[in-house]
Amino acid sequence: MVNFEDIAAAHERIRAHARRTPVLTSSTVDAMTGAKVFFKCENLQRMGAFKFRGAYNALSQLSPEQRKRGVLAFSSGNHAQAVALSGKLLGIPTTIVMPEDAPKVKLEATRGYGGEVVTYGKGENREALAKRLSDERNLTLIPPFDHPHIVSGQGTAAKELIEDAGALDALLVPCGGGGLISGCAIAARQLSPKCRVIGVEPAAGDDATRSFREKKLVKIEVPDTIADGARTTSLGEITFPLVMRYVNDMLTVTDDELLRAMFWLWERMKIVVEPTGALAACAVLEKKLNLERRRVGVILSGGNVDLGWAAAKMQER
Repeated sequence: MVNFEDIAAAHERIRAHARRTPVLTSSTVDAMTGAKVFFKCENLQRMGAFKFRGAYNALSQLSPEQRKRGVLAFSSGNHAQAVALSGKLLGIPTTIVMPEDAPKVKLEATRGYGGEVVTYGKGENREALAKRLSDERNLTLIPPFDHPHIVSGQGTAAKELIEDAGALDALLVPCGGGGLISGCAIAARQLSPKCRVIGVEPAAGDDATRSFREKKLVKIEVPDTIADGARTTSLGEITFPLVMRYVNDMLTVTDDELLRAMFWLWERMKIVVEPTGALAACAVLEKKLNLERRRVGVILSGGNVDLGWAAAKMQER
């Protein structure tokens, strides 16, 4: 199990390389909700998402022999970029398995950071492909969320948020495979013990919410949602028990609500956030829960959005 000491150690490990992203507030959001809301802007992190924290933490702990051989990761985009950039900074060769329909901006950025991209089509099992390639090439596999070094690295986002904003009554966190919310929940339990941690995922991919409610690991088919970073089929063997132990509640938002929230953040707060990155903010903006007179933290987890896709969606509004 990951603990707060692991998160604190990860923070020391990455602090010279990861950005301490800003915490923004909005008087308009506060007036809408009756709360004091603090937005942790991981969309402004290196490579555009919180994933850099976990990836750098994991790669920096590899042995010299592992570094020499290289690593392999599988991802729809943000973990791919994070591993590729971390590998570039640490001098570690990286191979990334990505879906062929991944956002163009994420594919190009991963290659731009020096990662060798191997694509797969619909119906192919990415985990099986990654396992085969890692075995054939003798590469160390760095999974996107189900790894203690990944979880502890991601938890540094909440550590910084609470250090900068102070104690919170609630913390809302986007949820895909559970790496971010697990780490953030552990940090919140230590630094702000009365804080309720709430995960937010797309309604089309509600595996974590169902797992939380049913108290057993629920697996689903790859969900059809605009939140490409949350197209996971289940929580992991490491993240599921952490979610059950440290998270207080889970809820979902629809793709239509998510689009509305994403464009609101663009237009009113002047920050570019991708659909997955807007999950937690969406729950606040759509008033999915009563936050009146509460101090609320919101993780904006990423900003790597295909602007051509977004412009087309804007035209449809």
